[in-house]
Amino acid sequence: MVQQHPAAELPPTRTIEKVMSLTSDEYQVGATSSAPYISETRIRRGDTLAAVLQRLHLDNDALQAFLTHDPSARSIYKLYPGRSVQAATDADGKLVWLRYIHTPGNDSEGQVVTRFLEVRPQGDGYAAREMTEDTDRQVRVAMGTITSSLFAATDAAGIPDSVTLQMADILGSKIDFLRNLRQGDQFRVVYETRSHDGRYAGAGRVLALQFENQGKLYNAVWFSQDGGATGSYYDFDGTSLRGAFLRTALKFSRISSTFGMRMHPIHKTWTGHKGVDYAAPIGTPIHSTSDGVVEFAGVQNGYGNVVIVQHDNKYSTLYAHQSRIAPGIRKGVRVTQGEVIGYVGQTGWATGPHLHYEFRINDKPVDPLSVDLPVAQKLEGKSAVAFAKEAAVYKSQLNMLAQFQQSMPGTALASAADASAN
Repeated sequence: MVQQHPAAELPPTRTIEKVMSLTSDEYQVGATSSAPYISETRIRRGDTLAAVLQRLHLDNDALQAFLTHDPSARSIYKLYPGRSVQAATDADGKLVWLRYIHTPGNDSEGQVVTRFLEVRPQGDGYAAREMTEDTDRQVRVAMGTITSSLFAATDAAGIPDSVTLQMADILGSKIDFLRNLRQGDQFRVVYETRSHDGRYAGAGRVLALQFENQGKLYNAVWFSQDGGATGSYYDFDGTSLRGAFLRTALKFSRISSTFGMRMHPIHKTWTGHKGVDYAAPIGTPIHSTSDGVVEFAGVQNGYGNVVIVQHDNKYSTLYAHQSRIAPGIRKGVRVTQGEVIGYVGQTGWATGPHLHYEFRINDKPVDPLSVDLPVAQKLEGKSAVAFAKEAAVYKSQLNMLAQFQQSMPGTALASAADASAN
């Protein structure tokens, strides 16, 4: 049995246990004269609907026809490997309900819920409806070391992709995750997970993050001033991490992190222009790195399709070689940070698909990778006091993880621990 520890007591001890697997992927629970028999199977690669129903002992042509053709059951049309299908039957083997547990979702307050298709007998046929149920909250901590890419490190640590993407977004104004990661960089992260009936239902929000990049330490803590679903990330000093500018105009993803991106990329520059090139597939969305007004959108010499955004009287940014400019982006239009303004292409003098990005101060190009970006706002008054109290808990956890990680160089470990539940 694996012992659970409060998150504050981490890092945990390493436990090795022998796991016995059942010979069948089905189980039955609570079978009495009144309680239904519940069977479950996981969808396998190459599965057919008939094979799934057969494993659930549902040899029912009418049910299969309903699931195949009725629009209300469309979520089960595509059988994704790893997802679960449950069936409840009575003592006579008749179907009580069938559930296809497909994707986690979010409620109106941003909390993770489980989503499933439920099919029940109705009259001479069947009826299907999509349902959601609340999930239970757990807290996980994980750590990793960069060896080739961020995704490789988070995969090794068992961190879900959605958490990895949050990590890149949270520190997107501080770290260029596409070009500036280095072998040996380390991270520690505290994040929510959700479960439903003991089953993993999806990852939630990153609660705290620590990232060492090229010898510099970055910290982030989630804080909501009203205690609700809305909030933001701040460093340990209470300074907002929603910087005035993002470090890169491309959204970090598995594709962008592997398409032409390496740990030691060559920094290409054009004669007469100082910028940075990001290799990416044609059609990859380009995002404005800050709020501003479009100064130019069109074709310009070797830049090809280009958009220039003026952010105030001092700063402007340029996005070149676009395959096409996003609809509605034209001179005089106001754009917001993160808004899609175009798509990666190979227009102008480009020899391959990429984004050429320039950061200008008083119309003079400067190195986007090293320029000191404008300072963000800092919490004050009662908000600062409340944040400091909350951040101290996460700071202690992250520092303990750092000590543990540094005592085990080259490892990527993840550990689960129950924390507070909703």
